[in-house]
Amino acid sequence: MRNFKARGFTLIELLVVIAIIAILASIILASLNTARSKSRDARRVSDLQQVALALELYNNDNNGYPSVSAASNISALSSALVPNYISAMPSDPTNSGTYVYLYASLSSSSVTPSLCTSGVCPSYVLQTDLENNNANVLAGSASTTVTGITCTGNYYYCVRP
Repeated sequence: MRNFKARGFTLIELLVVIAIIAILASIILASLNTARSKSRDARRVSDLQQVALALELYNNDNNGYPSVSAASNISALSSALVPNYISAMPSDPTNSGTYVYLYASLSSSSVTPSLCTSGVCPSYVLQTDLENNNANVLAGSASTTVTGITCTGNYYYCVRP
């Protein structure tokens, strides 16, 4: 009769290793999702800062900011800013329509201004929603109350001159 020696791993050992790998993989995937949403928020903040820079260049040439009839998507600024001040208007990284970049031209630089709907305007506000309540990002957010724009509370990021 042959003498069989035990070679390899037992079924129990393999199942334990597979379970440990599955637990580690789920932890890694959960942290990757958080990192992805934070990177999208960082992109949103960067996009608004680029548009703000383009608006400052526009202001330098025109002694004011472009007017819009109501708070609207920043794509309304394309005719005023592209291609002289910015190469293309940025869009949200998710392109889902849930997170949009809004622009409103303001009649003054006070905390509660009214909308400026014609001519060149003395101020503006840019706003977007964020996926995370990131205190470091939100600390730089401007406080404004104007029709169509919300800049107070969690998950809103706003830029003003």
